[in-house]
Amino acid sequence: MAQERGYDLVEVAPQLEPPVCKLMDYGKYRYEKSKKERISRKKQISVQLKEIRLRPKTDEHAFGFKLKHIKEFLNQGKKVKVYVHFRGREMVHQEFGEKLLEQIKTEVEGLGGVAQEPKLEGRNLIMILNPVAQKKGEKSAKVEKQEGGKEEV
Repeated sequence: MAQERGYDLVEVAPQLEPPVCKLMDYGKYRYEKSKKERISRKKQISVQLKEIRLRPKTDEHAFGFKLKHIKEFLNQGKKVKVYVHFRGREMVHQEFGEKLLEQIKTEVEGLGGVAQEPKLEGRNLIMILNPVAQKKGEKSAKVEKQEGGKEEV
């Protein structure tokens, strides 16, 4: 019957009793399925993970510079992995690294949330920040103010 009509006989549910079959153009079916997969892959959003490396003795200027980069990455919708690397005897004073990460957490409060609390892995104290979900085309107020330049009174 399938050959007469120019279709293929496709077994849909072989586990049922009796097995269920369908008359269809199998080539067309495979093409449409692959087309749907391509479209769904296009719509997927891949989140990049950026890394920022600090040391417990990082001075204020360098810290501010790194913090600026973290804020930029979060505004762009990227995840940020911040880690404090301890060398030698710095491992004894891990509270300095924890203090740095707490400061970062409070500074980026409006832009991102903590995905992973600070955790020690080997000689690194690691914290991961997620960007706050923003609607398409929406920017934070700070970024708009910076881009706008001078404000008129």
